Order: sequence, then structure tokens, then C-alpha cells
Amino acid sequence: MPELRRRLPSSNALFVFDAAARNGSFTAAAAELNVTQPAVSRMLGQLEDHLGVRLFDRKAGRAVLTEEGEFLHRRVLEGFRSIETGLIEIERRRKGTETVTLSVSSAFTTHWLMPRIDKLQKQFPQVDLRFQLISGALRGAVENVDLGMRFRDRDEPSSGGTLVMKEVMLPMCSPGYLGETDPAEGNTIIRLAETPGDWAADYASLLTGRRGAAKALSFTDYAVVVQAALLGQGIALGWLTVASHWLLTGALVPASDRLTTTRRVCEFLPPRNRPMRPIAAEIRDWITDQMRSEIAVIDKLYPKLGAMAACY
Repeated sequence: MPELRRRLPSSNALFVFDAAARNGSFTAAAAELNVTQPAVSRMLGQLEDHLGVRLFDRKAGRAVLTEEGEFLHRRVLEGFRSIETGLIEIERRRKGTETVTLSVSSAFTTHWLMPRIDKLQKQFPQVDLRFQLISGALRGAVENVDLGMRFRDRDEPSSGGTLVMKEVMLPMCSPGYLGETDPAEGNTIIRLAETPGDWAADYASLLTGRRGAAKALSFTDYAVVVQAALLGQGIALGWLTVASHWLLTGALVPASDRLTTTRRVCEFLPPRNRPMRPIAAEIRDWITDQMRSEIAVIDKLYPKLGAMAACY
């Protein structure tokens, strides 16, 4: 921090710089900060002189960031957001609450977590949950959050994750769709756009009895894939980490007697840039215990599938 103070003419300079950068105007920045426009201009001039670079180009009453100004503003925003997060966390701790941020898929959040959110909140009444939602594949590092759900190949080295379950999938559809058994009709196959190939070709037969030419629906968000199956629009390949709730309630039913198990596993990973917090570990364990107990129930509902053996 002494080094930072040496590099700035004043600690207020960063707040003035941010206001001017966001508003694109020294006059608007002055109004936001409740100071005069000459005071803003003077402070930013001192900052530019101190740094030895131009941060703004003054053009027709507008203040446009230079390349150096844009670089500095990105860093200032990162710092302000980090400070703001810390202040919010202190306030919540003072009030007896903790914030936990989960990095998970939009599909898992929509179709597995949301139906159980009341139960989770009753179990952890002191926790405010936040979500970093991922609409595509669950890949990449887990950083700046408390817990992240990711998939990895079983041959890849472990990153210290906790097993959720193996990657297990099952064709699923609504009971109404399954009951429409006109052989002349073809199945509608609901696909995740990034999934390579035609997954339905891996199943010699599906339980709908339809034998006509297949049609297809394709979506880029897996949450929508599952929603389309729930609405009776066709058959989706259901990841059990996402769709187990709907199997339990009967809103979705198996469209095949065969599960597919890949070489990947689903894990909860700790953040790589900070230690795992105890409350995050408790939430991780609660979710994994819930999943295991639900797969056990599915195993009893549909014993032919062998769900427990496949998932664990």
C-alpha cells in the first residue's frame, strides 16, 4: 500500500477518474461527486501529470479514454469491485449471514437446485447464495467463487475435487409423449447443439414405439433442452446430475431401458486461488448427499437401469 500511495497524487484521484471514465464527461462526473467541474479537471490533470501519460482525450465536450486510460480503468474497476465485495461481506457477517457463490450450469440451477432451494435455505439459514451461471460446457478453472461444479475425464489428474457422480445419461421424455404411440410418427430428438453426432443413433430402440423418420430440435442451452422434454416436445438425453428431480416426480420418464456412462466424472472443485471455506464444504456435502439419496430412489423406481451402480 505505501507503493500505491506513492504512485497517486491523492487517494481521491481514483474515484474522480472512475466517475469521469464511466460518465464520459468531466461535468457529469462533477455532478455525481457533488464538486465543481474545474475541481474534476484539476484532479485528473494532476493524475495525468503524476503518471506521465494522457488518460483522456477531450473531444467536443466529451472525455474519451485513451488506450492507457482504458487499461487503468479496467484495473480500477476490478479493485473497486473487490473492495465492495469485502465491505458487503463484512456487513453480512455483522448481521450473522455469509455469502456463498457457486459456479454451476444454468441447467443444474434451473432443474435440480431450484426445486430444492427452500430445503437448502432451511438447512443453511445464515447463507446468502450467489451463482456464477454457465450455459455451456462445465469446463475451466474455478476462481473467485466458493465452489464450482466441473466435469473431467477419468484419465486426467485430479484437482482435489469431490465426486458428485460419474457422467451418466438417459433418454427421457414426458409421460404424455411416451403415451403417444402412433408407429407412423417419428420421434422428435431434442439435442444440445454442441453435442457431437446424433446421440439417438446409439440406442437401437426407444420406448415410444415410434418408427417413422426422426425429427430434431436443437438448443444451445441445456436448461432449454430439459424444458422442451418436460413440455412433451420430444426425447432428450438427460444428464442425471440435472434431471434426477423430474424422474423422481414423474414429470419425466425413461425413454430407454439403458443408461449411458461416459469416461467423465462430475466433481465439485474448490477455488484454486483461495482456501475452501467451511460453509462451502458443508453446502457441497449437502448437495452430494442429496444426489446420492435421490439416485438410490431412482434405482428402486427403475431397477432395470442400475442407476446406483452406474453413477457410483
